[in-house]
Amino acid sequence: MPRIALYTPSFAGGGTERVMLYLAEGFIAHGHQVDLVVNEAEGAFRDQVPDGARIVKLDPARPLGGRLLILSASSWSDWKALARPVLFADKPDRQFPYLASLARYLRAQRPDALIAANSYCNLTALWAKRLARVSTRIMVTEHNSLSFKILQKSVKGAARWRALLPLIGRVYSRADAVVAVSNGVADDLSAITGLPRGRIATIYNPVITPELAARAREPAPHPWLTARDGIPVIVAAGRLAPQKNFPLLLQAFALLRRQRPARLLILGEGRQRAQLEALIGELGIGGDLALPGFVSNPYAAFSRAALFVLSSDFEGLGNALIEAMACGCPVVSTDCPSGPAEILEGGRFGELVPPNDAEALSAAMRRALDAPVAAEVLRRRGADFTLERSVEQYLALLFANRQPREAAGWRSSGGALGDHR
Repeated sequence: MPRIALYTPSFAGGGTERVMLYLAEGFIAHGHQVDLVVNEAEGAFRDQVPDGARIVKLDPARPLGGRLLILSASSWSDWKALARPVLFADKPDRQFPYLASLARYLRAQRPDALIAANSYCNLTALWAKRLARVSTRIMVTEHNSLSFKILQKSVKGAARWRALLPLIGRVYSRADAVVAVSNGVADDLSAITGLPRGRIATIYNPVITPELAARAREPAPHPWLTARDGIPVIVAAGRLAPQKNFPLLLQAFALLRRQRPARLLILGEGRQRAQLEALIGELGIGGDLALPGFVSNPYAAFSRAALFVLSSDFEGLGNALIEAMACGCPVVSTDCPSGPAEILEGGRFGELVPPNDAEALSAAMRRALDAPVAAEVLRRRGADFTLERSVEQYLALLFANRQPREAAGWRSSGGALGDHR
């Protein structure tokens, strides 16, 4: 039975972590053994690890040891690209100390394939394969537009990321497959790293699972969603982080509240909570706005909301936008790079507004509340982003022109390593 490893830093409650768990579920359903390889086996999604997946926790080495291993895993031609972002960085990335442990895992377990979840995991996985000297196919994935991610960093952080781009281009070229979650992310990755666009495949995220409809009928996570006072509830969801630009949504909501009654729920947690709470007070909208924190089942909110709003400065795809549509919830989004325009087909399934324009966003929210797109139309569009479709595309790319290591009998005696569910 072929074994696929999915490598992500932790089970934190973000979109990328959710995608990796969905892929694990789908691969298991297709008869594959799945290892969830993590640096930390904790996080909000820990209890959502699918039955049959094996958790493999890596052990960190000292930072200096990690840097020396990176050197030994790199070609001479890479050393110049390594210098600034890795070898002489005053704050080495927390990811790289796990390189030795990942190489040991690959050498011991020899999975048929490994899918890495973000830029640093991608680099670590490719270096680990070289150290382990195994034939495991490495698929690197990008879930965000790197050029826009850089804009969100501090001056020092942005400088380090810019220095990292040539290295990303060089190391990714050695991957067996490179995947972006939208065409926009793929275009951006090619443009800023020099990777040929033809080397980058686009596979939309596995957002819609068979369980979504049932989960959407579960109890509402906030009393406003079941109130019978006729006041529409608007929902947003995501990490309380600069990328999501929730301050823009608060300003747009304040403008909307001057014209009609409405309530706003922002589902998620993050480092911007205090800043958002202060802005809520300044705008005087605290009576109609709530920040309930991380919600494990947002579908129960989407299915009862009058509108979902995505206010981001950039996205890789925009999973929550798709989830809301699949629940029949009308949507409005900023026309940010890279996913919303692809999801909404240029505005066919929901209005797109310029990023960082509170007045335009408020007006679009008002129009969507007054004349919503039919729920069935939205559900049909959401069905284009199913788990099954995504899993089939991943498997086709992983094993294109190659039989899995033990395809003849589809059996493996892989040794026990890590926790089991």
